Amino acid sequence: MIAKGGYIYIIANKDRNVLYIGVTSNLYSRIYDHKYLQGSKFASKYKCIDLLYYEFFDSIEEAIEREKKLKKWKRAWKEELIKSTNPQMNDLFDHIEDMQ
Repeated sequence: MIAKGGYIYIIANKDRNVLYIGVTSNLYSRIYDHKYLQGSKFASKYKCIDLLYYEFFDSIEEAIEREKKLKKWKRAWKEELIKSTNPQMNDLFDHIEDMQ
């Protein structure tokens, strides 16, 4: 069996006051689902549809470990992480279309 890579991602609502951290093997498809309020009940409830941050890992297991660690972080640390690559906290969805 061939190991498949994985992504962690952080999405937010329009006002950027709710963050959601997830993990997936297909980033484009997963964020597309979030855009149409599919999948996570939490993300749908709070309308977290904008992709603010993502990281790729060679294995899904590594991505899951990173997700678990990030979920324990303080909000300020998460915002610093996002702003380190996305200072304006813009939606990155259009930039990942080429990845599919």
